[in-house]
Amino acid sequence: MRGWNTRRMTRVVVAMATTAISVTLAGVCTPDVVSAAPTTQSTVGVQPALPFPVPPTIPEFDHAFYQPSPTVVAAKRPGEIIAARRVNLAALSVIPINVDSWQISYRSTNTRNEPIGAVATLIKPRGALRPGPSKLVSWQSAEDSTSMYCAPSYALQQASIPGQLTGSADSTYELLQITSLVSAGWSVVIPDHEGPDSAFAAGPLAGRITLDGIRGARNFAPLGLKDDLRVGLMGYSGGAIATGWASELHKTYAPELPIVGAAEGGIPADIAALVNLANNNAASGLILAGVIGVSREYPELEHFLQQHVNPLGKTLLATKNPLCLTYQAALAPFLNIKGLFTLPGDPLTYPTPRKVLGALKMGTTTPDFPMFMYQSNPDWIAPVGPVNRLVATYCANPDAQVTYTRDHFSEHITLAVEGFAPAVVWMRDRLNGIPVQAGCSTTDQGSMALNPQTWPAFANLVGNNLAAIFQAQLGNPPVTP
Repeated sequence: MRGWNTRRMTRVVVAMATTAISVTLAGVCTPDVVSAAPTTQSTVGVQPALPFPVPPTIPEFDHAFYQPSPTVVAAKRPGEIIAARRVNLAALSVIPINVDSWQISYRSTNTRNEPIGAVATLIKPRGALRPGPSKLVSWQSAEDSTSMYCAPSYALQQASIPGQLTGSADSTYELLQITSLVSAGWSVVIPDHEGPDSAFAAGPLAGRITLDGIRGARNFAPLGLKDDLRVGLMGYSGGAIATGWASELHKTYAPELPIVGAAEGGIPADIAALVNLANNNAASGLILAGVIGVSREYPELEHFLQQHVNPLGKTLLATKNPLCLTYQAALAPFLNIKGLFTLPGDPLTYPTPRKVLGALKMGTTTPDFPMFMYQSNPDWIAPVGPVNRLVATYCANPDAQVTYTRDHFSEHITLAVEGFAPAVVWMRDRLNGIPVQAGCSTTDQGSMALNPQTWPAFANLVGNNLAAIFQAQLGNPPVTP
């Protein structure tokens, strides 16, 4: 891979270390329409799941699945499956979840229109298919990391190294939300949307990988999706980067996908604004990780960093190169990010970062399906101003359908919990074919958690996870005589 001279060695060292722990524990342009894989279902053989307690292989060492031969990848169409295998999912890596689950390796495309491999996790309720239209939710995890072992495909597996050790916090705890989606009777696809280089915050790449993951899920026969499929997109924070970009790219990259709506919150609508807010702020460590991630997809930014950061900056970039979310956030908070550059003035105003960060700004295209967007007004990571402007940009289009809620008594982390139930209630209506009100609406609320219409969904979230702990069959419980 391209990049810092220490990157490959650092990843190997970290992967070896995590393996030891395991043993001890026993402007990018809007793309043209890309030719997708045929909608006939895949006949790729499915490998069996590993027996517990055999731990899954760390992605950095699982080259055949996570980094297939470039020749094999190039021979496939976007979304076409390369390999598939059953996996066992578990809460906190230990408590098994009673669902059917697989991983697929499939072809996607990077922002230079080059073929790349990608991986996604597929989940469905066990048992017979429900009557009525098939319903699939693409859940974009807030991975926010710079190594493949942080990806949800690894973190969600039984006997993986627990996220409390690797620092893969969001991918681990978001399983508690994903079980609610499965309990509703929906199938779920969870793409590793950062791609094979763990390009955190590279939104146009994440959007393509997400859309191709839906293509792969649609064509994966064991998932049992029918021709009357309805698809929803959901994601928060780093997951909203992938969700937002998939929404904007849908009509040019994958218009054949029957997406009926997207729900996103904590939206990083403008990465440059996040850098400005994070400078000397508590979120500086996390946002600097995003700069690293973006540089992996945009080599001109990586070259700019190599040429213009001081020795402290180079040390931090090398140190943060292989870390998951928790450690990224904990390393170098309240850092003067801009002070790491040797250039005079604001480094974001120079041509290369201005061009690259400009290409990551949402709002190039108005999504062609309804959007549910929610944001904490005092958000200290993803500022509300760019989200307000994004909504205004979308709603300047007379065909836009946007429901926007600003929450005033939350902040970035708490809204991830408060906003989940309202997002699920909104998504349920879209998947059930209930139309949204035409046009756009903006609502200011004290707390989204105080809306009584969403309280049953909050109760279901708790009940579903209690059921999962006690091994109940989620989403399609067997009929008892």
